[in-house]
Amino acid sequence: MKRIALLGMPNTGKSTLFNRITGASARVGNWPGITVDLMSAKVLMGGHIVELIDLPGLYDLHGFSDDEQVVRHFLSNNEVDLLMIVLNSSQIDRQLSLALQIRNLGLPTVLLLNMQDEAKRSGITIDSASMAAKLNMPVLQISAKYGDGCPAALQKASQQLSVVNAKILPEEISRRLEAENQIEAEMQAIVKTTVQLPLKLADETTDKIDKVLLHPLLGLPLFFIAMFLLFQFIFTVGTPLQGGMAWLLGEFRTLALEPLLANLPTWLNGLLLDGIYNGISTVAAFVPIIILFFLVMTMVEDSGYLSRAAFLMDAFMAKLGLDGRGFVMMLMGFGCNVPALMGTRVMRSRGMRLLTMLTIPLSLCSARLQVFLFMIAALFTAKQAPWVMFALYMVSFGTIFLTAVLFKNQFQNKEPFILELPPYRFPTAMQIWLRGWQEVKYFLKRATKFIVFGVVMVWALTHYPTDVPPASMGTLAGQIGALFAPILNPLGIDTQLAIALIFGFVAKEIVVGSLAVIYGLQGDALMHHMALSLDWVQAMSFMLFTLIYTPCLSTIATLKSESKSSGFMWLSIIWSLALAWLVSFIFYQSARALGF
Repeated sequence: MKRIALLGMPNTGKSTLFNRITGASARVGNWPGITVDLMSAKVLMGGHIVELIDLPGLYDLHGFSDDEQVVRHFLSNNEVDLLMIVLNSSQIDRQLSLALQIRNLGLPTVLLLNMQDEAKRSGITIDSASMAAKLNMPVLQISAKYGDGCPAALQKASQQLSVVNAKILPEEISRRLEAENQIEAEMQAIVKTTVQLPLKLADETTDKIDKVLLHPLLGLPLFFIAMFLLFQFIFTVGTPLQGGMAWLLGEFRTLALEPLLANLPTWLNGLLLDGIYNGISTVAAFVPIIILFFLVMTMVEDSGYLSRAAFLMDAFMAKLGLDGRGFVMMLMGFGCNVPALMGTRVMRSRGMRLLTMLTIPLSLCSARLQVFLFMIAALFTAKQAPWVMFALYMVSFGTIFLTAVLFKNQFQNKEPFILELPPYRFPTAMQIWLRGWQEVKYFLKRATKFIVFGVVMVWALTHYPTDVPPASMGTLAGQIGALFAPILNPLGIDTQLAIALIFGFVAKEIVVGSLAVIYGLQGDALMHHMALSLDWVQAMSFMLFTLIYTPCLSTIATLKSESKSSGFMWLSIIWSLALAWLVSFIFYQSARALGF
């Protein structure tokens, strides 16, 4: 089997091309010589079965960021049959240096000049044949977004794989990587003779939009208004979908599962229906909203707007000891904390990186989002729901900023912030679907793995010993909840909610499923029961604690591996627990004092 490595600078459309080639077949794997996972997929390319690996974006093979080291370590420890370099055609005069560096490794290479549609609109023309002759490698112009030129690029890659070349071992690559390459003059000479740049790039549309969205006074308010409108859209469209899914799952239990399992022993019937099915179906009912959330956020991310948000926030973030990149990582953490933590490798300053990593677990990730969607749907009206969700996001930002202020002196940074703003792009339906599906698939994989484990454990704890009523104080769950009562009662969090929080240490996806098991209800019946059992103050206190307290085990493990420090990991755990208790306590006691 042949192996192709896909690499290029950030924001060149490399991931878009990877998704277009692989579809939904990509998987995550680990590789010799590196400590992080990389996306890869097996695809048919010409007459070859090819393993395509998506390497991190990098600016320079000789840089010092973790992403650049990952690429070097991969090439130094793994045999590669072909490199496919992806560069931005409209920025070729600044990006060609990477192709020259990679050429000097001696590996078979194909250079793909992506975003040819944008280059054409900007008045840039590239003589790809002449450039190919000067670089001594195939050069093709493509648009990964629309698929233009991609079949020809894959055909050329297949042809290159068929060419018999002397095998270059990773050890030789490692030696060549150590050599310094003086290529600036050569790059300028190639660009001068093969690329025609207009006197002024045609970017009037982007400039006009940026005058509004990057306005020093209006920029941030517009960003937060846009986020609120997104939540409004998600709840307006998603709530009916969630209700329909809950109804279907309830009917399936009543009409199919209950008759089918009626003759089983009582304990096994209860485990399968009240335990596993109730837990999984309650979570599954919210999958339509989760899907909608990821599709919308994928569209916003790929449009280039999040880079503008980082630019707007940079001056403010600098006062906190962070920068605009940290803000982007926090926004990434709204999807999942784990890749956001790994994304901090682009920061060369260890102090900056640690401070950013300390704040990321406070981002409202998709697993927490599921808990909030459930609680909000149960206790708040459709008009109140977007405001409650928006408030939780604002609290998330507030805890992030507070953490940065308190710890910035412990993790100091002197690294300058450089951010390149991409032009505005409206992603295609295929891009939105592929990116969104990757996120949803990852969420479903994690949710299925943790929820089945969690709901079985919760069912056992709430049903043993068998001589007491289920979920009563006499069960194991009740006894565990009683231990935490002195700590959580001042927050308005009762024994049942305490049990859900305990299992939330493993993964926040378990929280909603565990509530279904604890109360022996699912869907609308569970939400109705929650509305009768709790008032809005208790619900908000519970959601605030869930938002801030210790992240899932995957995030904790990533914190330890990325920081290479057990002490830093424990600092994050203890701080988040203390902050969660303090925020929930202040809110709950203040609301009660005001008569709510």
